[in-house]
Amino acid sequence: HGPVPGGDPGVGGWHLQGSLLGLQVLAYNRHTYETVAQRLVITIVPAPGDEPPYQGEFLVGNRNVEELLPAAAREIFLQATAGVWERDDLHVINVTSALDRGGRVPLPIEGRKEGVYVKVGSRGAFSPCLASAASPQSRFRCSLGQQPLASCYDTFAPHFTIRWCNLTLLQVWPSPTAPGPAWGSGVLEEGGDFQPPTEVPPGDLLPGYLVTLLVPLAVAALLCLLLGHLMCCRREGV
Repeated sequence: HGPVPGGDPGVGGWHLQGSLLGLQVLAYNRHTYETVAQRLVITIVPAPGDEPPYQGEFLVGNRNVEELLPAAAREIFLQATAGVWERDDLHVINVTSALDRGGRVPLPIEGRKEGVYVKVGSRGAFSPCLASAASPQSRFRCSLGQQPLASCYDTFAPHFTIRWCNLTLLQVWPSPTAPGPAWGSGVLEEGGDFQPPTEVPPGDLLPGYLVTLLVPLAVAALLCLLLGHLMCCRREGV
């Protein structure tokens, strides 16, 4: 969920109904304390195929999370991403507010946005432009407060302001799954008899019992003798 303009976000509750997700968002205005509620019904559609192996996460500094949730806004962002990625099979994997990633709440000034992390996936490799922007040389320039390396035209401008120093490129490969156990039919083969496990012969518990019982008694007797000697034989005049 994302914040409502002029208010603070809150979640009243959610529940799953098959492939539908019901989400109730509560928000209040900080100045007038007016409270509003809105219920959203989200259709959950499984992603086609497996997770894309190439994923890039962009930080959009001039947008709030609710501005990139509509499908039209995401389509415009994908068109801008295709200009620097040079791929046409891009799709949005996740949209996260920068506040959920440790970002600060923006000042109440006109034009200040909270920032949005948008993760985009593709089955094609990263373009040289993205690779250079996330290279160690670019990271070093960012640590010095300089602009990172960019070998292509920024197709995000002027609609989206990308923080290129926060660009993250990931390669996700499917992990091999271990073969599961081979289940049989559950029917005993013909001619085979069930052989129960043999009984374990009873062990001799007497030595352990004597050690457990006699050792504490011997220690208690020694303590009693020592205490009696101190109290009876060490008195004044004796």
